[in-house]
Amino acid sequence: MKKLIIALVFGMGLTGFAQEATPQPNGANMEKMTPEQRQQKHLQKLTKELALDAKQQEAIGKILAEKSAKAQDLKVQKDTRKASGDKMTTEERTAFKNTMQAEKTDTEAKMKAILSADQYQKWLDMREENKDKIKERRGGGM
Repeated sequence: MKKLIIALVFGMGLTGFAQEATPQPNGANMEKMTPEQRQQKHLQKLTKELALDAKQQEAIGKILAEKSAKAQDLKVQKDTRKASGDKMTTEERTAFKNTMQAEKTDTEAKMKAILSADQYQKWLDMREENKDKIKERRGGGM
């Protein structure tokens, strides 16, 4: 009886290793991509979802490139600050928050100028959905 139980537990343990790996969601490999590749993938998704024409693709590609460059600069600043062990002061945090809000407003204005009213509304809806997904992944939107 004891041997039978041990054999069953051992057999069940081995079947766990025989399982297929679950496929990762679409964005799982984004961290492994270069900024240019992420930008290109984002542009392709926007083109598909919003039915962008060539002129719109080019203009939005430039906006995405600007955003990517600014994000890289902020990442370098963050890493430098983290390496030195400094924390942001309240004034620096407020200035950073204001800068980010200004960037968001600027991007929205540029997108509104490029996209039609329907495309712009759909883009805003997509952005809200993405925010919700990120909150879910982070564990309830802490």
